[in-house]
Amino acid sequence: MELRTLGYFVAVAEELHFGRAATRLHMSQPPLSRAIKRLETEIGALLFARCPAGVTLTPAGSVLLDEARALLGHADSVRVRVTAAADGAAVTVGILGDGTDPGATRLAAAYRRTHPGIDIRVRDTDLTDPTCGLRAGLVDVALTRAPFDETALTVRELRSDPVGAVLRADDPLAGRDRLLLAELGDRRWFRFPPGTDPLWQSYWNGGEPREGPVVRVVQECLQAVLWNGTVGLAPLGHELPAELAMVPLTDMAPSRVVAVWNEGDTNPLIRSFVEIATTAYRR
Repeated sequence: MELRTLGYFVAVAEELHFGRAATRLHMSQPPLSRAIKRLETEIGALLFARCPAGVTLTPAGSVLLDEARALLGHADSVRVRVTAAADGAAVTVGILGDGTDPGATRLAAAYRRTHPGIDIRVRDTDLTDPTCGLRAGLVDVALTRAPFDETALTVRELRSDPVGAVLRADDPLAGRDRLLLAELGDRRWFRFPPGTDPLWQSYWNGGEPREGPVVRVVQECLQAVLWNGTVGLAPLGHELPAELAMVPLTDMAPSRVVAVWNEGDTNPLIRSFVEIATTAYRR
């Protein structure tokens, strides 16, 4: 029973869908299906009950999931301890925007419990670089939000959050239960500086070219709304001053929280970090 195959199994068990698991593993679906079929043959039991909507775990699959997570966690721990002994290990983590996200808080606690000897260095970054300095070599792994140019990067989705429009509390639209993007089309929106990733800029402008003040950090976005009545966007649940209000946008794609690292980076510390993050953000 190979660790790689167990990793495939865990991905399918967590996604409950072969297609989504294949995307997460950066492979096509047929070889993933064959690997799971071989694992079922080797174990002598069905691990998944298949249906048109995806799959569910069988009782045998539920048992194997617990054991596989433990085995993979131990294997990662071995790699990390050996790396730490050889190199005096450290990981630099880039964090975009709000480092008080409950997922990040749980991740920090879980990582310290399982890797007490690893030095974690945090680089808090502004909104102009959604990769948090990853391309420039300033960080090893980033906790950020998509979309952005993913060329030469590996991206793992951790969570998706619905998005709302941030308005002044006295704005005529602030009392609405929900809004459409078209209802904000005649407003001024915040913009990022020239040279910012165009996918990132377009998402936070609702997919349209906008006019408005240039901002670089979250507080500048909020101040632009407060002082100028600019439209801001933020994930629902984001804490706001009493003078501001958030109204859900029904036709806005969710904001995806992701972990991202350089493609081909085999550092076991990064792999362990991402696996712990996946669990921490999905609670």
